Amino acid sequence: MKFIDAHVGERPEGLRWGVETICGQLTELGAKIAPATYYEHRSRIPSARAVRDAALRVEVARVHADNYGVYGARKVWLALNRERAAGAPPIARCTVERLMSDLGLTGVVRGKVKRTTIANPAAARPADLVERQFAPLAPDRLWVADFTYVSTWAGWVYVAFVIDAYARRIIGWRSATTMTAQLVLDALEHAVWTRGREGRDVTGVVAHHDHGSQYTSVAYSERLAADGIRPSMGVVGSSYDNALAETINGLYKTELIKARGPWRSVDQVEVATAEWVDWFNHRRLYQYCGDMPPVQMEAAHYAQQPTLTTAGVTDS
Repeated sequence: MKFIDAHVGERPEGLRWGVETICGQLTELGAKIAPATYYEHRSRIPSARAVRDAALRVEVARVHADNYGVYGARKVWLALNRERAAGAPPIARCTVERLMSDLGLTGVVRGKVKRTTIANPAAARPADLVERQFAPLAPDRLWVADFTYVSTWAGWVYVAFVIDAYARRIIGWRSATTMTAQLVLDALEHAVWTRGREGRDVTGVVAHHDHGSQYTSVAYSERLAADGIRPSMGVVGSSYDNALAETINGLYKTELIKARGPWRSVDQVEVATAEWVDWFNHRRLYQYCGDMPPVQMEAAHYAQQPTLTTAGVTDS
């Protein structure tokens, strides 16, 4: 039917392809179809499912595109149902899977994370205060930090993140063309500023990172001490000891850098990273957070425990 619709009508020579002519040619080629069958199909009223599918295809494609094209069927299904008006019937997950298959839409698959930090064997090493436990009971108990790299036409760009482990919210980030101590120090400053703007006390927060020389620098250590933040480091060379930070790096590379490249300059990376961080914190559905955005999970915590606003209490 679609083939006939696409070919019936005017030819370049000014002649017309008729339905009967096309059906006759198709029949000779082994695809037997009568003109009456075509006309019956054209006059048939679409089923309720076909009408609903046509409308849902538009919504599925929109949700997928609005979320960097990274959502698989499960998250598209969750996002669509979050948008539904109260009392509206939910959309079935199998329906979303079927429509995404029809549209050729898929989620992204994460690749391997490459380590960028290099340890300074002469630097002092704080104890491991985390021991791979990345599930604190409240915000501002545990921050994790790391940085990754982006290849651009103008050279390498390094992007550092500070993540609050409670809801996996990115509270600080910075980019630079060199991987110096200033890069991670600026990201830390951003994190402290973010919490200060929200009226949160960061005294007693554990800041966990790897043994990179940037994180063992005197300037970084002094900045932590100035705000009463306790440093923590895992074992040298063990990715599991900073697994949460590397997970966020991996999502950043998969969902933004690899999907939207090639990148031209540090300015382009900075703007795109700012937009991605805003989406990640406020709109991206995170399974660890109960399929809600990190900021929403933090807000839910404070709504339930409004008096728990400081980080001076350690988990037991």
